[in-house]
Amino acid sequence: MPSSLLWAVDVHGSVYTLSTASQYWELCKDASLEFKRLAAGKQCCWGIACDQQIYVYVHANEVPIRYQEETYENQRWNPVDGFSDHLLPSDRWQWSDVTGLKHQPIKEFKLATQHWEWESNWYVDENIGGEPTEKGGWTYAIDFPATYTKSKRWNSCVRRRRWIRYRRYKSCNTWAKIPSQNLGPLPDPFHDIAVGGWEITDEPFGHLSVWAVTVQGKVFYRENVTDQNPEGLSWTEITTLGEVVQIACGPCDLVCAVLWEGQLMMRKGINRDNPKGNSWEIVEPQNSGNGFVQVSVGVNVLWAVTRDRKVWFRRGVCSENPVGAGWICMNVEMVMVNIGLNDQVWGIGSDDRSIYFRQGVTPTEYSGKAWKVIMANRDQDRSSCASSATSLVSAGCFFGDEVRLPPQASIANNADFSLEMEGIAKETENILETIERVPCSNNNADGDGDVASCCPVAESKCDTVTSVFENISLNEGPSVKCDQTGLKPSAARSWLSDGQQSPQDGAELDTAPSGSSPVNLDLAETSSISSAAVYPFGIEEHYVTEEHPLWAWLSGGGCDIDVHTQLNWFNVQSGLNFSIQSHSMPNSCPQQTVWRKQIVQQLIERSKREVDDFKHYEQAVEQSVWIKKGMMKWWRDGKPYKWTDVKVALEQFTGNDGKRDGIFFIYYTYNDVKKYLHLFLNEVTILVPIANEAKHSFAIYTPERTKQRWPIRLSTATEQEMYDWLAVLSLACCDSSEIHGPPSHQALWSITCKGDVFVSEPSPSLEAAQHPMPSDQLYWRQIGGHLRIVECNSQGIVWGIGYDHTAWVYTGGYGGGFFQGLAGSTDNIYTQSDVMCVYIYENQRWNPLTGYSSRGLPTDRYMWSDASGLQECTKAHTKPPSQWTWVTDWYIDFNAPGGTDRNGWQFAADFPASYHGYKTMKDFVRRRRWARKCKTVTTGPWFEVAPIALRDLSLIPSVPRGTSDQVALWAISSKGDVLCRTGVTKQNAMGTSWLHIGTDQPFVSISVGGHYQVWGIARDGSTFYRGSVTPQNSTGDCWYHIPPPPKQKLVQVSVGRTSVCAVDENGNLWFRQGISPSYPQGSVWQHVSTNVRKVSVGPLDQVWIIADKVQGSHSLSCGTVCHRLGVQPQEPIGGSWDYGIGGGWDHITVRANSMDPSHSSVPKAADNEPVKLTTQNGSTATKSKNILSVEQQELNQNAVKC
Repeated sequence: MPSSLLWAVDVHGSVYTLSTASQYWELCKDASLEFKRLAAGKQCCWGIACDQQIYVYVHANEVPIRYQEETYENQRWNPVDGFSDHLLPSDRWQWSDVTGLKHQPIKEFKLATQHWEWESNWYVDENIGGEPTEKGGWTYAIDFPATYTKSKRWNSCVRRRRWIRYRRYKSCNTWAKIPSQNLGPLPDPFHDIAVGGWEITDEPFGHLSVWAVTVQGKVFYRENVTDQNPEGLSWTEITTLGEVVQIACGPCDLVCAVLWEGQLMMRKGINRDNPKGNSWEIVEPQNSGNGFVQVSVGVNVLWAVTRDRKVWFRRGVCSENPVGAGWICMNVEMVMVNIGLNDQVWGIGSDDRSIYFRQGVTPTEYSGKAWKVIMANRDQDRSSCASSATSLVSAGCFFGDEVRLPPQASIANNADFSLEMEGIAKETENILETIERVPCSNNNADGDGDVASCCPVAESKCDTVTSVFENISLNEGPSVKCDQTGLKPSAARSWLSDGQQSPQDGAELDTAPSGSSPVNLDLAETSSISSAAVYPFGIEEHYVTEEHPLWAWLSGGGCDIDVHTQLNWFNVQSGLNFSIQSHSMPNSCPQQTVWRKQIVQQLIERSKREVDDFKHYEQAVEQSVWIKKGMMKWWRDGKPYKWTDVKVALEQFTGNDGKRDGIFFIYYTYNDVKKYLHLFLNEVTILVPIANEAKHSFAIYTPERTKQRWPIRLSTATEQEMYDWLAVLSLACCDSSEIHGPPSHQALWSITCKGDVFVSEPSPSLEAAQHPMPSDQLYWRQIGGHLRIVECNSQGIVWGIGYDHTAWVYTGGYGGGFFQGLAGSTDNIYTQSDVMCVYIYENQRWNPLTGYSSRGLPTDRYMWSDASGLQECTKAHTKPPSQWTWVTDWYIDFNAPGGTDRNGWQFAADFPASYHGYKTMKDFVRRRRWARKCKTVTTGPWFEVAPIALRDLSLIPSVPRGTSDQVALWAISSKGDVLCRTGVTKQNAMGTSWLHIGTDQPFVSISVGGHYQVWGIARDGSTFYRGSVTPQNSTGDCWYHIPPPPKQKLVQVSVGRTSVCAVDENGNLWFRQGISPSYPQGSVWQHVSTNVRKVSVGPLDQVWIIADKVQGSHSLSCGTVCHRLGVQPQEPIGGSWDYGIGGGWDHITVRANSMDPSHSSVPKAADNEPVKLTTQNGSTATKSKNILSVEQQELNQNAVKC
């Protein structure tokens, strides 16, 4: 997880940030301003300074903030002048917006504020619907408005063209003042501010809701605050039910305000179409005489502070019920509380003005367990004591938070020192036992309280403890000695309170009804005297400041913390920070474990010496046998097709030659006759969990069963049992195939529909011209992790993208996930998380009486179903995939393919059909898609690359000889920006930074060829080629627009050494002809095949695809890996297909396989029987040798589905 920031303001108005990966508060760069209030988001922070002005602090990003200004130039034809600016009185303006209703002269466009700058001059957009227009960018129509075309016709009487200009936001990493001239009717200065709303249900990505309160108690809303326009446009006043003193806004649709009388107002009606809401609802405090003064809201929580500074928690708060159900008193005093991401809670203590963090907040326990004080020091405290700490370290007298033995060279007499330390330890132990036996009469009923203050004996023993440590003398040499400072009784109390635990850890939860007994929620946090066994030395007083920062306000709206986050905020930092965490990739395995390798090498040499002496002895045991048995269910190969109880046994043995092999047996009973199946492990090609199965099942493939599309399917009683068997079988298959360790640099990588990552070691004959190795004989093994896309090259550099668009880089390890212990490498395995959406569909049919309703025809699909309509899926019964947990509620997805109306509906004539986002007279059915996010946490050899989310990426397949070590890596951000990664080498696969490449529209796919050819596909399906990209000019010069295939919209492209292949939205595979060094754009697109989902072109121009449907001898499977045969320079599109892995695959890359096969003649394409792939219309035809023959069949139940 990338680091995020906690923002805070001290009593002097200085702004500090604390990173989740740091241990120190850092002063904000713009320290000239003093602030009163802050409200932070993920990408920015809003604040009110002491000059009563509002400022915004936008974090700098490697992708700049760009805003596109556009205007349209309109002309009409007349017999005298031809096309001219002389328009009819009823026509639109000469310069207008796209609708023609708004006058937009090109000369009247000005920069919004001083924080923007123009990126370029005005230029004409020469693109319409993905196709290039004629020079000049004009599009023609009969009249205004009408459908425009790029070609001029005899009846084209009007024309228009679009002018574009970009402006760039330049005030990043500094406080930018919101101009006062944009405040409108604002009568008085601002008093409070709140930001949120970036996760409003179905709100467009990048939206931000900014709410503000004035001194007179009025509420204002900032319009049009987005990622592309971080300042917004103007303020809109929101009517209230009284004078407001403070307001809070959560990440979703919760907005709450505090009235002057102490009541709360919850905003209702906030949604996608109305982010400001429509009404308020009053929430009364528990005691009318003790009103609220401050409130904070999250996704499903509300915390508030009353006038007596008590903290209250509101039960039952959610989007459907924003007012909640009741109050719970937390019995702790705070100045304020603040809720951040994942409903985590912070607060500022009433007495000490320290910042506290609420521990134990989870989706099942929003109230948390205990408060813990944040003990991080400020950055200037570290810098002010750096010199003294450095001198102490150089003298050998540096101590941390616990007693550590000094280095061997710094002890004059080791024996005397050991005896002295043993005596000190015994004396200290006696003191602690005496303290522990003394009863604490001042403890409360729950056993909480300050131990040192409630036990007089403990306080009296502090002097003895002090004398013990004063007697310690550590000699650093004959002439170097350290001064020791006595331990103060106050310091002893802090140790005996369980480290830095705050006194509020024993806070009680008082429910709203009076008279109820207090509930102790913090027993797990109660301190224990016997656990106090670590003592800080008084020497740290030399370089740790005594001044305690007093905090006035904080904001955690941009601080991303969950149950898996490791924080270093709760320990006093003494001395220098020797291990500062950063986003740089950790050291490689050889750098981390040099000493381990030395030990292993010594053990190997010793073993060889001992074994060599006994080689002439005859072996007592010629082979060893290992057997594992269990019970499973097996899906029968023949009728009746059903799950059958079976016994399984794995027998693994070692032969005289030392090689390990094994057999897997399946014992079953059929018609009272005992039978069995067996598989030799050296014939197994893959073991894979099955997607979309209610049972915990997995499939076993062999070459023969791959041809039949009929794997062996087994199911276990529990998920853990399935993964245990998968781990054991995978290790046994690797032993039989003699494949161990991390993948080679030439490996093929693939990903299943479930996100599981697999690799295969290619044979030199895989791409041979004569007698190539069949792709169904490749052995695929699983690598830990969860990804959606993976790309690699022959340098061993591998990058991946998760379902949540997070980028990951391969660390060189292997294992993770369900591979435990010796099944994977011990180093370079990291925690990996991923978030994806689960979709279900709500279906309705129109009838004359009720209109659209949930009552369908008997032949209709389920009213709540999956995308196919064959399986019923309701909100209540739809479960997340295995090892995934829900993180959101169900919400309407407005981004469904084909578009939606304002309520999310898509219309069609009947089920199933082509859906569109508007209603016509012929539309009798409609549907809308509901989405819900779920999250998984696993492990694997992947390290996160922050902070930019990616949609697609591509690595140059192989670096040409004679060039620099820099590896070209291009990517598409989740917003469609084109990026180029710098500093990527074999030694530093992560690279250093991103460079932004300007485009006129968002991109969806990118690919880099073997000679630095960069091809990209825009969102509208148009294709672009980047010119002049070289090792010296890594970003190129300009984009060349290449026409797509006629009436097709491309969605993915892959570039090899000289070949360029693309896939359109209808599953057609295209090859670009006419590419040469003098004309790299090519000349024309040639159709190759249908039913293609993804394509990967390797460094040898080899072509591999993921096919949608492949027909085998027994069944039909979806998501199958296919290899193009017969590819050669004279015939770059090849002759036929050879298929490999069975169904359930979603992505493959062969861009690392640069093993050049032997050069020989290619056999006739007719000798290779083509694979049958089903077309979209279900037709079957015998086509030319470069077209896949297809056949329509129903999916067999035994087929592994996507």
